[in-house]
Amino acid sequence: MRLLTLVLLAATQCPSSQARTPALDLLVHLMSGSFSSQDQALQDSSYFDIRLEMAPIFPEREDGHWLYVEQAVAEHLDRPYRQRVYHVESTEQGFISAVFEIPDPLRFAGDFASARPLAGLTPDSLSAREGCAVILTQQADSLFAGSTPGKECLSSLRGATWASSQVEIGPGWITSWDRGYDAEDQQVWGAEKGPYLFLRVPSAIGAEN
Repeated sequence: MRLLTLVLLAATQCPSSQARTPALDLLVHLMSGSFSSQDQALQDSSYFDIRLEMAPIFPEREDGHWLYVEQAVAEHLDRPYRQRVYHVESTEQGFISAVFEIPDPLRFAGDFASARPLAGLTPDSLSAREGCAVILTQQADSLFAGSTPGKECLSSLRGATWASSQVEIGPGWITSWDRGYDAEDQQVWGAEKGPYLFLRVPSAIGAEN
């Protein structure tokens, strides 16, 4: 765990010469854009209509890919409930999507639509979410899947002590199942029936260009 933390922190300090492989580029291409869970919410009221935006940032860097990620309930797009930065890199076993928190995030709400999202920020101004990186593997030509490792992603939301994330990424869709658990491993937040299904919609990324 300490080794992973040191690796993630080191990655934020300076660009590296790590190659952007075709598989990594494909993964990030599938992740980037605008997505909605509206269809799922219409079919099952236990799911909310959520909008997911993932915009490439820090284009000058060569250490993998960086994405600004914003999630909001469709009725309150101006008040996103989650704003993160993902750093997606290749590993010997597959891929890792490290998660970072943004200082004073609400000032960047809706910034995915700007020409340069998070302009003025640099990776060293972000805070790593230790233990919350998603480890991914390629399952087929255009299918990737992964999850957070064990109980390493700590969370205090609604009485939780740890959280897990499971994702699948394919052409035009992403499934995401985020759940929080208490000290007795009882689920205290997150979808209970299964993952959210986000379908690609017309992109709002860079819409203000």
